Amino acid sequence: MTRTTERPRRNFYGRLKGKTLKQSQRRYLDEDLAALSPGPVTWEDNPDRKALDTSALFDGRPVWLEVGFGGGEHMVHQAAANPDVGILGAEPYINGVAMLLGKIRRAGVDNVAVHPGDARDLMDVLPPASVDRAFLLYPDPWPKSRHHRRRFVTQEHLVPLVRVLRPGAIFRVATDIEDYVRQTLEEVPRAGFEWLAEGPGDWRTPWDDWISTRYEQKAVREGRTPHYLTFRRA
Repeated sequence: MTRTTERPRRNFYGRLKGKTLKQSQRRYLDEDLAALSPGPVTWEDNPDRKALDTSALFDGRPVWLEVGFGGGEHMVHQAAANPDVGILGAEPYINGVAMLLGKIRRAGVDNVAVHPGDARDLMDVLPPASVDRAFLLYPDPWPKSRHHRRRFVTQEHLVPLVRVLRPGAIFRVATDIEDYVRQTLEEVPRAGFEWLAEGPGDWRTPWDDWISTRYEQKAVREGRTPHYLTFRRA
């Protein structure tokens, strides 16, 4: 029987809205967001969880997924550098969505789609093995031990990610929280990934195509060390 109501689940993200949006940001949301939608994603709009047509979405180009794009720096950077792929981003923090839309306008990229909500809703409706690369960059750290089960790097969230990634797809994780690194290295391989470590300390070296985000810059200012982890889906 088809499920028509959203299942209860823990959030792996924090707040949904911050300070009052600027007038320009409200205009971006009003004028641009609907056109960048990947299609019906939420339980309200897609209660039967019908799969998205990713081939039609990006004209057959490979699909990359960013889980929580923050202010959108990385997503727009990758879209501009890789016009031959389509980049799908999910972010529930509406201020971050508005910032991304402004960056999209200024960069003039057209190979992006935006879901202003929970990435799990998106992963529900992505076809199996439809994503070639995924990014989890500076996710909410949930520092208290009792909240570690809310982190994205748990089987609750990783199993759906594995389903939508094609075999051999790359999954990148960046974080400045050492305990998040520990949990990532424990849980991600359990879900069906191989850690692509080239040698001791390689996790300190950013990827060649990396652009430092505002979250990373804040971490460095506050004395925390960025970590860069690369995995390959089995």
